Amino acid sequence: MTKVSIHVTLKEGVLDPQGKAIENSLNTLGYEGVHDVRVGKLIEMFIDHGDVETQVKAMCDKLLANPVIENFTYEIEEGVAQ
Repeated sequence: MTKVSIHVTLKEGVLDPQGKAIENSLNTLGYEGVHDVRVGKLIEMFIDHGDVETQVKAMCDKLLANPVIENFTYEIEEGVAQ
């Protein structure tokens, strides 16, 4: 079994209102010096068989990431027990 971790983040220049809200809240809580907060998502899955890399790229392009405003990277770990 193969474990896949996919990281999806907004591209540079795309506004991130959620990141800005977190940044403001952290500063309000006294964590001064925090800036440029960006929020993304982590998707973890297990794939049983096939060409895992090709499948992951297709999944990201078709559903998991919006290629217009998001970038994605992934890590593949072979032989991981669920």
